[in-house]
Amino acid sequence: MNAPVTLAVTLDRLSMRQRAEISAIDWQAMSENEGARLRALGIDEGVSVEKLHKGMFGFNDPIALKVGRMMIAVRKSHASAISVVIPA
Repeated sequence: MNAPVTLAVTLDRLSMRQRAEISAIDWQAMSENEGARLRALGIDEGVSVEKLHKGMFGFNDPIALKVGRMMIAVRKSHASAISVVIPA
């Protein structure tokens, strides 16, 4: 039997309506205040997220995420610093 394969990507590359689990966050890629804001909104390793929407007109910024029962918006630059795994 083969073990289930998980796919690892950054949050900005996650497909729309795709659910994933945060596996790592590069806190150094953002300011201390930005990191504190994301933590206060529930963004941390092990948290399940779902990409809901992205900005219009080709900018793709901000990105709307479902975290628990909340919908939050994060900048694309922050989403690119968040690694997620997609369960098989």
